[in-house]
Amino acid sequence: MTDTLRSLDRAIGGKPPFSEHRIPREQGNIYARDYEGAGPAFVVMHGFPDNLHIYDDLIPYLVAGGRRVVAFDFLGFGASDKPAGAKYSFKQQLGDLHSVVEALTLGKIVPVAHDSSGPAAVNFAIEHPEHVDSLCILNSVYAAAPTVRFPEFIELFATTNLTALTRAILQSPEQFAWVLNFQRAQFQQALPENQKAYYASFLGPIIDKNFSKQPSSAPAFAQMTAELFGEVARNTKRLHEMEALEIPVKLIWGETDPYLNIGVAEDFRSHLKHPSLHLLRAGHWVQIDAPEPVAKIMLGNA
Repeated sequence: MTDTLRSLDRAIGGKPPFSEHRIPREQGNIYARDYEGAGPAFVVMHGFPDNLHIYDDLIPYLVAGGRRVVAFDFLGFGASDKPAGAKYSFKQQLGDLHSVVEALTLGKIVPVAHDSSGPAAVNFAIEHPEHVDSLCILNSVYAAAPTVRFPEFIELFATTNLTALTRAILQSPEQFAWVLNFQRAQFQQALPENQKAYYASFLGPIIDKNFSKQPSSAPAFAQMTAELFGEVARNTKRLHEMEALEIPVKLIWGETDPYLNIGVAEDFRSHLKHPSLHLLRAGHWVQIDAPEPVAKIMLGNA
């Protein structure tokens, strides 16, 4: 059972209408948006430190192509609940995805991963093959890869023996903003000027609001990053299960991403039976930098 509302934003400015859902979990409710269309539905997932709005420019192209799209915020992020004392983990995020699929009776889906939601997408395909038609992976991490670099901002919070330092940073808005702005500059270095400007005007506020609006996504972010290295190690041991997947996997990659770089995409491809690799002139948030080309690939047969 979901608490369903109709969106008040009905195709204003070219945005397609959607129904809103609040899907119950043990620790609170997941916020989801359901855009009508044919299946299998694309279920788009965010990473950290952002939320479902990173797909705002991509979704209209997918819906215009006739496909159903579901976007949701993992617990602790965006418009989903952020209960005090909640425990966040990659296992919990996998459960969030499963809950969305069941609550909306989606049947077979196409999980669409970005950044740290790679584990949810791949492990869902491994554990629930009856629900997965294919996969789309956009500049994501899953297992150890020879060329992977984690953003300094993420590596700082993922290093568990620095927990006292990172807790202090989270409690100081000025210090947290400095670290976040440093990382923002690193991501933008390789982008052309138009993509830099859009990063600042569109993506920057999404990330800032995730942390500034109360209750904040900071607890979920801190707990998820603290699990990152352990999750990568666990998934490395599961690579043989990913290698056994019989479904098509589209790897859609921003080639100027300095962290989850082309080498990470090529490593993904080497562990898949039915991959296709598509490189675009874009950065880490390929769905923001190049939404129309990404949509064409997702909707196409190649």
